[in-house]
Amino acid sequence: MQRNAREGTVAINIPYCGTAPDPVDLLGRWNLDPWLLMVLAGLGLALALRVRNDQRHIAVGAMALLVVAFVSPLCALSSGLFAARTLHHVLLVACAAPLFALLWPRDRPIGMALPFAASTVTLWLWHVPAFYTAALDHHALYWLMQASLLGTAIWFWRAIFAARSGLPTAMVALAAAVGQMGLLGALLTFAPRALYPHHMLAPFAYGLDPLRDQQLAGLIMWVPAMIPYAVIACVIARRAWGTGWRQQAA
Repeated sequence: MQRNAREGTVAINIPYCGTAPDPVDLLGRWNLDPWLLMVLAGLGLALALRVRNDQRHIAVGAMALLVVAFVSPLCALSSGLFAARTLHHVLLVACAAPLFALLWPRDRPIGMALPFAASTVTLWLWHVPAFYTAALDHHALYWLMQASLLGTAIWFWRAIFAARSGLPTAMVALAAAVGQMGLLGALLTFAPRALYPHHMLAPFAYGLDPLRDQQLAGLIMWVPAMIPYAVIACVIARRAWGTGWRQQAA
């Protein structure tokens, strides 16, 4: 972000996904960056060669979510609406990350505290307005933000799926993750003013002012983002109880 000292105005640099699209142009704003497409193709090929046949549907789902986040018009929309950026982050940390974690070997249990702390701190730091603005102003920082959000989230979900103490530890960690994300969502929802310079103008084209856009982002993080955590908690509990019943029957 650059400030013009003479005029006192602030010039916002163009984010990686481009300028904020008008609603009529949104569906045509696919991100066809050749470097991005090559990286995604390489990752898809590596997964195809590595994963077992019974995991291929998980790999396809994980790659599809990355395509939605970085190639589809959601990428461009996230340059304009903070609510779209929040949805983008939720797709990474709560949807794509657990799928990638399922593809990782879980033969050795790992601790829970450090992955939880790393993923939580990373999520909160990138929502600090200064850090968020810097990430959208510089492409290298943008990719650092995406990689750190996804990487620490995968680490957290690996710990969840390989919890040493089984069901109780996983449930406590999931509850803590839901709590911290809900708290961040609540802070965004009830903030008295809009906090992010990149989203001061574009929301008006979509019938929102910047504060309402930010409130919508907070609500997305506060409510819909909880759904993947709840679903995964139910699956883990069901499998743990099923294992318990089978052991009793044996």
